[in-house]
Amino acid sequence: MSSPRVLKLADQIKVIVAEMLERRVKDPRLGFVTVTDVRLTGDSREATVFYTVLGSDEDRAGTEAALRSATGLIRSQVGKQLGLRFTPTLAFILDAVPETAKQIDELLAKAKAGDAEVAERAVGASYAGEADPYKHDDDDEPTS
Repeated sequence: MSSPRVLKLADQIKVIVAEMLERRVKDPRLGFVTVTDVRLTGDSREATVFYTVLGSDEDRAGTEAALRSATGLIRSQVGKQLGLRFTPTLAFILDAVPETAKQIDELLAKAKAGDAEVAERAVGASYAGEADPYKHDDDDEPTS
């Protein structure tokens, strides 16, 4: 569990990086980027910035190259704005959440289609034996 200070720093880094990508980094390779999360180590020496890119694989590759080249500029701005003794190193990682969410959506759609097929088959079906095959207490009593 991270300390509240580390979590607050991570949130501040996320905001600074997002603003830098929006306003200061003018690389044409930079696509439509969204900073999704920042994770900071307990000693605040290393920050992992997770991002997503809207577009094709080429857009992702171009954005990755643009982020790699702008890392120094972004890190220096993070250091200036946070005023820390040691500015954390930044590592940009493509976030896999959208692809995972897409796979989960596909699996849910497949399960829903399977449920609909079972429900369709059950419409005209009847019981193989009695409708209620379980014994009840009132069945054991002799009738007079």
